[in-house]
Amino acid sequence: MSDTILVINAGSSSIKFQLFAIAPGKQLDRRLKGQIEGIGTRPRLVASDATGQRVIDKVWGTDEVGELHHALDRLVVFLREYVGRLPVAIGHRVVHGGPEFIEPTLLNSRVLDHLQRFVPLAPLHQPNNLAPIRIVLERQPHLLQVACFDTAFHRHHLEIADRYAIPDRLYREGVRRYGFHGLSYEYIASRIPQVAPEIGDHRVVVAHLGSGASMCALQGGKSIESSMGFTALDGLPMGTRPGQIDAGVVLYLMNEKGMSVKDVEHFLYNDCGLKGLSGISNDVRDLLSSVDPRARLALDYFAYRIALFGGMLATALGGIDGLIFTAGIGENAPEIRRAVVARMSCFGIELSETANGKNQLRISSDASRVGCYVVPTDEELMIARHTLQMLQKQEMPKEKRA
Repeated sequence: MSDTILVINAGSSSIKFQLFAIAPGKQLDRRLKGQIEGIGTRPRLVASDATGQRVIDKVWGTDEVGELHHALDRLVVFLREYVGRLPVAIGHRVVHGGPEFIEPTLLNSRVLDHLQRFVPLAPLHQPNNLAPIRIVLERQPHLLQVACFDTAFHRHHLEIADRYAIPDRLYREGVRRYGFHGLSYEYIASRIPQVAPEIGDHRVVVAHLGSGASMCALQGGKSIESSMGFTALDGLPMGTRPGQIDAGVVLYLMNEKGMSVKDVEHFLYNDCGLKGLSGISNDVRDLLSSVDPRARLALDYFAYRIALFGGMLATALGGIDGLIFTAGIGENAPEIRRAVVARMSCFGIELSETANGKNQLRISSDASRVGCYVVPTDEELMIARHTLQMLQKQEMPKEKRA
């Protein structure tokens, strides 16, 4: 039986996971993909094998899986039964690495305590990302765990791209633009030479469009600019987050509406974005199927802002040679892609309606001056790759590590 690497992406009420076998030649073969959802409400474990065949679909009572550590226990039991033993390493998605963590990092209690400092910068994600790390450290302290950061891929921007127009002391304290969805962009950058060699190392804008949404400018496979900033609230409108907003709106909510800091935080993370604009749903699928004019407003606004940021990122690149859509909406919503490209036609982008409607890899027409593509992302594979590299470093003789 091959050694395995477990990848965990923990949320507030779910644990998404994938299991990769370390094949000969240090290749990674996906064995399992699943999640435990509804923790504390209607807990359910669902997982499929590499062929998509369902291998488990199990439901528990709330009293059995009421908290995250109960869910982890159930996951461990399942993995022991299915694989026969525990993985040799676990890779975790951690949203915020701050200014210090700019590459995958071995986890210990000291690192975990440091990462806890960034909870206020990603309150929806960071606490849930860190919780399973802490549990595994307590129960299996010798099991190798690796944190892979959504901010790390953007940490080599020029200073001018990462600064705000605020006093220098705040920048030195870490108040700067970080950018997120870095694991997704890193994976897309690794795929471009294979799926779109014609744009290769050229100027590429990537739109990661999901419940959380952002955009990134790539040149030579490196991030040089992104739409998100200090927190995951900035940039594009999202499912429940507003994206770019005048700081004066926050002051207005506090001074004129009497909202507390916690009230404003909850409002910005939970009640805005597509949900706030439409008053209907934060799900693009619901909005696309609705005849309510508010749904149309939300979708038009979404496409408008994507195109607007696309133009900004093209300026940062000095032009644009490729536009890539990825993540749930980007990969599966031809209507959104069509609306975005229509607004960016001034850059010479032209769609093939047939290819776009079928979610094909290349969706631009033969006459388009800019290549337009749909490339599925795979953040979990990126995490597994980083974890395997860290595992190999730990296994190297000390004299070879130097």
